[in-house]
Amino acid sequence: MTASIVALIPARGGSTRIPRKNLADLNGHPLIAYTIASAQQSGVFSGVYVSTEDAEIAECARHYGAMVIDRPSEFAADLAPDIGWVVHVLETLRRRSGTTPDAFAILRPTSPFRSPETIRAAWEHLQHHGPFAVDSLRAVEKPKQHPLKMWIPAGELIFPFADWIRYQIEPHPLAPAHSQPAQTFFPVYAQNASLEMAWSRVAIPEYDGLKRIANTLSISGERVLPWLMPGFEGVDINQPEDLDYARWLIETKRATLPGVVHG
Repeated sequence: MTASIVALIPARGGSTRIPRKNLADLNGHPLIAYTIASAQQSGVFSGVYVSTEDAEIAECARHYGAMVIDRPSEFAADLAPDIGWVVHVLETLRRRSGTTPDAFAILRPTSPFRSPETIRAAWEHLQHHGPFAVDSLRAVEKPKQHPLKMWIPAGELIFPFADWIRYQIEPHPLAPAHSQPAQTFFPVYAQNASLEMAWSRVAIPEYDGLKRIANTLSISGERVLPWLMPGFEGVDINQPEDLDYARWLIETKRATLPGVVHG
């Protein structure tokens, strides 16, 4: 039996770094339209839902073919964790239909280059491992700077980040970690915001008789599969200059947006 999955697109109206960023114009369409399009075109979702507290975003989402679930204000604050609105959506779907989807994907509008093919391949990868061998899948990328080259501020001084994870690295007889060649370090990934998938049992208090560990506040669980995003699909638009970069990627044909069809 094929597992069911829904697409959850978070789109608050209160973004600060780029005001109204989910509606920002990119190549003739609002930013959110590309995530709705890629979710629809992937062909894997039983429903594509936008969670928002904003009436204008809700109208835009419906125009491009998504369904809207009104987000309560307590789940739309700047510091509100994702688990709140995710559980709200899943429980709303359960009340409406009497069932809960087996899994959910979080697709943020700030990653417009994420392709339908990548969504489809990631879902196949998560299903291959099954609903109980792993908890979730998360998009990652190779960081431009290894964390062992980073420093932690403390008052007026800075201290090597490596001191915090010294137990993970082999001591070097000649130099501390921050002065060693990066090629000698263990590999690391940086998460990006383009794609997350998880089995619903991870997020909701009760699912098919399984109890979630109390107070975990997790949409990922503990056993997380990495999904290395290809090319520029992990680009995340959160600053004004990120929009300029996205437009440059389009103009130079380094990245391709999913095709958008009006609702």
